Amino acid sequence: MPARKRKVTYPPPRTSTAPARDAGNAGPIAPRTTVAIDATAGAGRSGLVIGGRVRIIGSGLHAGETAVIERFAGNVIPAALVRTEAGRTRQVRTIDLEPLSAEE
Repeated sequence: MPARKRKVTYPPPRTSTAPARDAGNAGPIAPRTTVAIDATAGAGRSGLVIGGRVRIIGSGLHAGETAVIERFAGNVIPAALVRTEAGRTRQVRTIDLEPLSAEE
């Protein structure tokens, strides 16, 4: 009779993303990130027009860049589709747009 094969067991991966549990602390693990909700975003920003030059403020990929408004999206949170000077388009909340004056 042939010998039985042993079951292969593997060690846990070294790149495990699960946080290490503290044996002395029986409480729940706090989330690693927090979320800040801007309650004023629903009101939007007035004074923006299609074709107007704006600066994207806040956080995000194109923060600080100047752009031109191409169209508005009427959602619960008012947004606008803008084209940056680099030629990329992005939908941005109107609360995150700052109108630029003619000399800027």
